[in-house]
Amino acid sequence: MTTLIIRGTRAAARSLKAEAMPAISIPSLLIYRHHPRRLATALSSIRHLNLSLFSHSTSPFSLCVESSAQSPAANARSGRSGSLAAPPAQLDGVQKIEVNPPKGTRDFPPEDMRLRSWLFQNFREVSQLFGFEEVDFPVLESEALFIRKAGEEIRDQLYCFEDRGNRRVALRPELTPSLARLVIQKGKSVPLPLKWFAIGQCWRYERMTRGRRREHYQWNMDIIGVPDVTAEAELISSIITFFKRIGITSLDVGFKVSSRKVLQDVLRCYSVPENMFSRVCVIIDKLEKIPIEDIKKELKSAELSEVAIEELLQVLSVKSLEKLEEKLGTDAEALADLKKLFSLAEKYGYSEWIQFDASVVRGLAYYTGIVFEGFDREGKLRAICGGGRYDKLLSTFGGDDLPACGFGFGDAVIVELLKEKGLIPELSLQVDNIVCSLDPDLQGAASSVATILREKGQTVDLVLENKPLKWVFKRAARINAGRLILVGSDEWRRGTVGVKILSSGEQYEVQVKELQ
Repeated sequence: MTTLIIRGTRAAARSLKAEAMPAISIPSLLIYRHHPRRLATALSSIRHLNLSLFSHSTSPFSLCVESSAQSPAANARSGRSGSLAAPPAQLDGVQKIEVNPPKGTRDFPPEDMRLRSWLFQNFREVSQLFGFEEVDFPVLESEALFIRKAGEEIRDQLYCFEDRGNRRVALRPELTPSLARLVIQKGKSVPLPLKWFAIGQCWRYERMTRGRRREHYQWNMDIIGVPDVTAEAELISSIITFFKRIGITSLDVGFKVSSRKVLQDVLRCYSVPENMFSRVCVIIDKLEKIPIEDIKKELKSAELSEVAIEELLQVLSVKSLEKLEEKLGTDAEALADLKKLFSLAEKYGYSEWIQFDASVVRGLAYYTGIVFEGFDREGKLRAICGGGRYDKLLSTFGGDDLPACGFGFGDAVIVELLKEKGLIPELSLQVDNIVCSLDPDLQGAASSVATILREKGQTVDLVLENKPLKWVFKRAARINAGRLILVGSDEWRRGTVGVKILSSGEQYEVQVKELQ
């Protein structure tokens, strides 16, 4: 069954009713219900009347086709539109809008923007300390870039749709696939290793909890072209350097470290097909999110035997490399990688920050080796950051594989942690000068003084209206101005301005040309 909804004026609706099939009619609205095979007939009737379905400037009608085969709610979840709709008709008078942003998104008024800028500046400075270059990618990407393996949460969380060129596109839910695309695009024109970082907005339609939003900003650092775990050790060091800069210690945050190769070794012992590996990883990533019985059911559906499931869960409970060696043997490749990483951690000086935890696998299908996850030691927040090695990602997009590893670090969780620890910095607005004319006729003179100071690199808040001095002083206090520059008639004739140092109360006159 298909519903055809036509909106327009009462007179226009009557004229259309005469031409088209019987309908339910209310003022300014006709509703036709058709079997899908008869929909073309109804649309043909409308076109016969030379109606523009999409332009309010040329037509008194708007049209929407809805199919009962897929509900609007289902369309919204899948991102695939089952409707053809014109924009809402212009209403007479003023329509009150919703003043809050869409659910799961944020405004950034000045005080929040200052915190965001401070956070991003720390991201950038740490990345540059480690010799990384900044890159960026489109927020809108091809949907195919993010459709990898069934079972990944990210697949069902896409904000995706079909654009006007009938292309399937999505708002990026993460940055790594975009990075992979750019690396393939550049090919051999860039020398390896690549050390790139990015700070970008990401979108996921997911259940919101503390520190989890539907849009967030993410700091990524990636190393392309280094096969050794020295790359992972360097990345973990960069995150720890960031934590130290903002006041976070190893008592506040730790890193759980493991390797996907641990799972591979166990699954290989029980002849689990290689193509089931990614699916098993996605299931294991749910260990702390759903009951253990549900985990067992999902593993069984992934073709694991009862014996394999029990052995796998035993291995995943291991919390030390010594115990892991007992399970896997001394020749296990995963064990060699992990031992080297922990040895490097000692040389870097961050051993107290990291711990082995076999249950860490990360939920994205493309990881192939070492994986790590930053966590709040008090357990009040979700994972702060996470990453690992993804040596085979490029080939999934048709490129030649290169050894690669990286991490993603969201802005929302770290802000929650800073609040929890009382570490949000004081980031008040600060301006070097506030410039004010004492006579409306001297507004132009005050503007020239502001220009002189700005050309010398000083920040200036120019009072643009004729305001009393009491107001000016309140304004200066609110913006934390360092100096008040007063342009008065007598002083201006002498080529000077009055200066007041607001912190000490010191006052003096200075020649305009000598202003510093």
